[in-house]
Amino acid sequence: MSTILLVIVVLLLIGALPTWGYSSAWGYGPSGVLGLILVVLLVLLLMGRI
Repeated sequence: MSTILLVIVVLLLIGALPTWGYSSAWGYGPSGVLGLILVVLLVLLLMGRI
């Protein structure tokens, strides 16, 4: 389960980088969503749910 979550987080990190031309105007949206997902995963990890 943790391996799957690690792969998903790495893919989200790669997808949040505004390196492509069409994603340069997205602003903080992708990284903000990624930060929220990481916070939720961290809380679940500390609570022992993962």
